[in-house]
Amino acid sequence: MPTVLAIDDDRSILLLAQRALEGVADVVTAETAEEGLRVLHDHDVDAVLLDIMLPDRSGMAVFWEIRDYDRRLPVIFMTVDATSQTAIEAMQMGAFDYLAKPLELRSLQSLVARAIEQRELSSVPVAIVADDSPPEDSGELFIGRSEPMLDVFKAIGRVSKQHIPVLVRGESGTGKELVARALYHYSDRSGGPFVAVNCAALPDNLLESELFGHEKGAFTGADARRIGKFEQCNGGTLFLDEIGDMSPMTQAKVLRVLQDQRFERVGGNNELTTDVRIVAATNRPLEKMVNEGKFREDLLYRLNAVTIKLPPLRGRTDDIPHLIQYFLGQAKREFNKLDLEGVSPETVQLLKAYHWPGNVRQLRAVVRRCVLNSVLPVLVPDVLPQEIRRVTNDDQLDDSYREGVAENQESVHPTEFHPVARKENLGEPDDNGEPDGRELPELVDRLLEEESCGLYAETISYAERYLILRVLRMTDGNQSRAAEILGITRGKLRDRIATYNIKLESGVKIGE
Repeated sequence: MPTVLAIDDDRSILLLAQRALEGVADVVTAETAEEGLRVLHDHDVDAVLLDIMLPDRSGMAVFWEIRDYDRRLPVIFMTVDATSQTAIEAMQMGAFDYLAKPLELRSLQSLVARAIEQRELSSVPVAIVADDSPPEDSGELFIGRSEPMLDVFKAIGRVSKQHIPVLVRGESGTGKELVARALYHYSDRSGGPFVAVNCAALPDNLLESELFGHEKGAFTGADARRIGKFEQCNGGTLFLDEIGDMSPMTQAKVLRVLQDQRFERVGGNNELTTDVRIVAATNRPLEKMVNEGKFREDLLYRLNAVTIKLPPLRGRTDDIPHLIQYFLGQAKREFNKLDLEGVSPETVQLLKAYHWPGNVRQLRAVVRRCVLNSVLPVLVPDVLPQEIRRVTNDDQLDDSYREGVAENQESVHPTEFHPVARKENLGEPDDNGEPDGRELPELVDRLLEEESCGLYAETISYAERYLILRVLRMTDGNQSRAAEILGITRGKLRDRIATYNIKLESGVKIGE
């Protein structure tokens, strides 16, 4: 059973902790800081309950000594002075959490159980190491080793030195501007300017002025001549992001620049020339917009000379660990989290299983948030957003996930990409709703006949479901004993129980 060290000079608090945590953990106690540190060295402790005010020393000072001894040990402060200042200071120091006195039993039990579980998870060797050394390239990196990304890199290499427009297509957050910058970096124009304009961020009249410039007095507020991006970018590359949001009038002017590199400022009569390579990007269906009369067909043909299509993150899950490691190193340096070691295997599994509707941009935001929220040197599942922790309990894929998988793996049925196979794919259960294990060869044969690309996931899920049910029946639903026999954490077992809809109210059975 896990061991919790409680350090407090109030014996009633120590007695309360012992009684409240009975069955959850063995509680060893100390009434002074010196005694507590001595007990810590003599016992294998999984969590610490620490009073802020001790007779021989401040609890804050004791905290730093505990951190020096074992930085993975969760420390929960206990205090009568439950003010905002106390909470802020405790969390700034890196405390796991804090409890206000008098202690509320449920909060105590829940918090200690969570601390013990995180201690257990953080003690496992990390799956991804947080590298705090800055990359050699100080600019933005394009991370990817999967086949879809290798195809993107090859396309960039083929067209980067060609003086033709390029259309970059992909969902929001996939890194379309990085493609544009790579095209610029590897082109003959790398010595010239690179200018990016978000066409969706500006109203039509302002976008036209931004691109082409305007003469003094061209409209109300035009107090002086303005040089537009086409003039500023002469000899370089202009990136037009979200070009599908451009008005028809502006589309016509952009088409003229593409055709003969000529344009006029707003309110001007003089024809100007420029030498600009245009890279455009969109996440919208331009062909459909052409049919609806919302986008010029001739402009689409001009832009579509070369198209580079970026895959969504769910279509290149092999790249997720590399992206995590890169963003982890960035956040570690930026937030000065010098103790950060890496990401636990369970956390990596959840991050790989999630369908990432916001793509790489969302992954970066999640990693940064986890680094900020973590008080342990290892990122464990508890610091992940709820929607990611919940992913393995979902019985259905959402529409965006189905579409992305179908788009990138057209021959594969979407359910075969779900992180845990659905119940109807697990073979016929027996009368109790439990798979008896004999259907596994038939399941494998059927999936092979269907040319499934999810064979591994489906068979492993079948075997896992059978094994967990078998062990839970043997232990009469005792999850702690079952987790010990299976060699997994109680948290992981609870996750699998929810995933397979296993009911434990009266006996162990599959839910309806």
